[in-house]
Amino acid sequence: MANKDMSKDVLNVVKKKTGKSVSPKDIERLASGVKPSTLQSETQLRQLIKQVSGLVNVKVSEETINDIIQAVKSSKLDSNNMQQLMNMMMGKK
Repeated sequence: MANKDMSKDVLNVVKKKTGKSVSPKDIERLASGVKPSTLQSETQLRQLIKQVSGLVNVKVSEETINDIIQAVKSSKLDSNNMQQLMNMMMGKK
């Protein structure tokens, strides 16, 4: 998947799941702070989830945050492969 196509896919998924539009600049600004180590640190991952939640103005319960953290930690994702993570989040194989 080309980077440009992936960006459009991410924006479409956000809009579909939340009913909110997010600009590419908002996604880029948020993504620029994400590093492979972000996925290894529960504190950083929790912060990222809250940033995304704030970006789309959708409240995420503590239980859902914990579920997301558990799913990321238990997955077999290569933390250096962000495309693999995005595919997982968008429900693609």
